[in-house]
Amino acid sequence: MNTVPVIAIFDIGKTNKKFFLIDEYYKIVQENTVNFAETMDDDGDPCEDVNLLTNWVKKSLAEILKSKRFEVKAINFSTYGASFVHIGHDDTVVAPLCNYLKDYPEDLKAEFYAKYNGESVISRETASPVLGNLNSGMQLYRIKQRKPELFKQIKYSLHLPQYLNHLVTGEFYSDITSIGCHTQLWDFVKNDYHDWVYKEGIDKILAPISPSDTAMPVVIKGHEYQVGSGLHDSSSALIPYLASFSEPFILISTGTWCISLNPFNNNPLTVDELHKDCLCYMEYHGRPVKASRLFAGNEHEIQTKRLAKFFGKPLDHFKNVKYDAALVSSSTNVRAKVGDADMLMQESQFGTRDLTDFTSYEEAYHCLLMDIMSQQEASTNLIIQDTGVKRIFVDGGFGKNVVYMNLLAAAFPHFEVYAASVAQATAIGAALSIHKQWNTKTIPGDMIELKYFALPIMEA
Repeated sequence: MNTVPVIAIFDIGKTNKKFFLIDEYYKIVQENTVNFAETMDDDGDPCEDVNLLTNWVKKSLAEILKSKRFEVKAINFSTYGASFVHIGHDDTVVAPLCNYLKDYPEDLKAEFYAKYNGESVISRETASPVLGNLNSGMQLYRIKQRKPELFKQIKYSLHLPQYLNHLVTGEFYSDITSIGCHTQLWDFVKNDYHDWVYKEGIDKILAPISPSDTAMPVVIKGHEYQVGSGLHDSSSALIPYLASFSEPFILISTGTWCISLNPFNNNPLTVDELHKDCLCYMEYHGRPVKASRLFAGNEHEIQTKRLAKFFGKPLDHFKNVKYDAALVSSSTNVRAKVGDADMLMQESQFGTRDLTDFTSYEEAYHCLLMDIMSQQEASTNLIIQDTGVKRIFVDGGFGKNVVYMNLLAAAFPHFEVYAASVAQATAIGAALSIHKQWNTKTIPGDMIELKYFALPIMEA
């Protein structure tokens, strides 16, 4: 029996840990998903259990490398960001992995920004809003200031994708997609670590940067494999779109957050944009990707629970609501206006609406989506600017929502608006990032499924 050439991808989310085998045509041929109970860090706060994750990665890889059905050609990794694994001088893990949702000490934060010219300056230069532990560089600053003995033990602090690489290669690397994602470590103007990183000596525990689009040969039990250095998941999920489309586009990645990503916007972030929740990601070639964030998925979840309770419907009744132009037309006079983009940082106007004003769930739901769309339009417009964008792709939950998609087409009448889907985009992106190192076939043109939404016709 002929073996199937594949790349093995570890795709690590905060909840689900996935292991994929992907063939040369970028089809997923095997998938395994697990989740682990959290453990406690040294402050008693919940965090990822690095030991469980480590053992699972090693076991999963060992098993598949023995397979007679598949021929593993390469290995790569994508994980959630803002997370460091701290390796000691004896090459063992010397500290828990800090949960980025953990509260950051306010006094230490105030001390840091007072020392380094204030929040606005640091945020603008590092393209990172002030986000506490989500600014993973601040985790290292906290260790140095509050746990100096631990700091002395650290040989390297590796972002999570590069820790997984270390488990396979034994090497130590950093990766620009992890460094460049709201860490406050990278100066986007100088294209180097920020001055504060050098002044605090943080650079000494950051491993050399490895290109995200190359792989290193590693021999395991007599067989050679190409191993990528790993990627931050948001940057990885963008790669299938960059590989498939050369004309400028915006990707709105929807879930709990709706993140508008413009890989063709190289304009520096302004202080005003930072205050409106804009930031920069870094794509895998090291180019900035201007992005804006909206907490719309969370707002949708809260308000649909409210609607279900009021109208006596199932929680997921919104999935049955069809787009109705007449309901949009009748609600136009109450549509929220987002003249002040500070509203992007808040819940939609729908939270203050009186549900007795609506005659049906469907009417109220259309109004909810119109209120969210007012914010979405303002948020996405922040990163369009002078970039020649003609297409907007929407992936994730809202891409399957016909009311949202029709309202988006109406909000952006001069753009082609598509619902887009890539099966396991983050894993596929990690495979594509090192395509030349393991795959001799042409990248397929049908990886992304598109559904076009024309400008809806409004009833008079």
